[in-house]
Amino acid sequence: MNILVNAGPWLPVPPPGYGGIENVVATLVPALRERGVRVVLASVGSSTLEVDELISVFDEGQFAELQKPYNQVMGLAHAHQARVALELGRRDDLDLVHDHLEVVGPAVLSALGGLPVLHTLHWDLRKHAAFYGAFPRSIAVNGVSDSQLARAPAALRAASLGAIHLATPLADRDLRTERGEHFIAMGRICGLKGTHVAARICQKLGLPLVLAGPVSGLNTPTELEAIVQDPDHPLNGHPDVRYHLHAVSPYLDGDLVSWVGSVGGETRDELYASARAALFPIQWDEPGGTAVVEALALGVPPIGLRRGCLPEIIDHGRTGFLADTEEELAEWMLRVDELDPEECRREARRRFSPAVMAERYLELYEQVRRTRAAAR
Repeated sequence: MNILVNAGPWLPVPPPGYGGIENVVATLVPALRERGVRVVLASVGSSTLEVDELISVFDEGQFAELQKPYNQVMGLAHAHQARVALELGRRDDLDLVHDHLEVVGPAVLSALGGLPVLHTLHWDLRKHAAFYGAFPRSIAVNGVSDSQLARAPAALRAASLGAIHLATPLADRDLRTERGEHFIAMGRICGLKGTHVAARICQKLGLPLVLAGPVSGLNTPTELEAIVQDPDHPLNGHPDVRYHLHAVSPYLDGDLVSWVGSVGGETRDELYASARAALFPIQWDEPGGTAVVEALALGVPPIGLRRGCLPEIIDHGRTGFLADTEEELAEWMLRVDELDPEECRREARRRFSPAVMAERYLELYEQVRRTRAAAR
């Protein structure tokens, strides 16, 4: 099978640090190629993922441009998608497009017709209600969790082929390191992730906490401080920057609660794997939960609020703890040593390995192709 995987123009694949969709693509593609699938990747020129072909418009990721007003950046996604359309129009060796570009991807591909398309939904489906409420029926879709699809507009939910949980290459590794005393909150620093809740609870309980993740694309405390000190910088008033400044910074004492910025590679894995537990006090209905899956794969029990996809990923009392309130979350944190890290690793290998995700997607690819052939 020959497919085009459309990752979009925002970050390279794999991303150097934070990058949810790009990490998903970087996990899926190698497992597909191991099964004989030929992959053309539509991304940016700095992508280093091994593929059969790479097509791009931009040499570098355009994620930082998204902080600018819409009328200044609206052409970025369309420029990328125009390149994809040109590629699809000039060749006849592709069997399917697996699209990951929000809204612009399916909008353009539905107008083109031609190849079968599977569009994976990675985000909160309510934020584009007008588009998803009238989603083009010529495009097949799948979600990343059952809870995500349950909140989708009825038309989109009816057209969906179901959910495939995200995977992590960490499930195929066995990174064991000495467990420390610190808890960790890994991911973008923002209100939806509840970073302030994790910091407040740990400070109250006297438990060490490491926060690791970017603030509005800023990867280090030094970068953030420069923005805060520059009132004319476009990111100075960004909601995530204000959130960090007013809701998170008051808890950062450099001792009990610290923010190390965005980390990646072995540094991230070792910081994660040495944690006592990973905290997910999410303040929204998280659709995918990549960081939760990563914690399981590294033998780090996840503890979170019972929202979004977390109940689908965490088996309460066996591979983690789920709480209905912040007070209950704090109580479960004190009982984390009751959980077996090896049970977490086993669950990740069984459910969230790249091989499991790739096999599920191959089934969907064939289903989409059969459906399109029957329609013709």
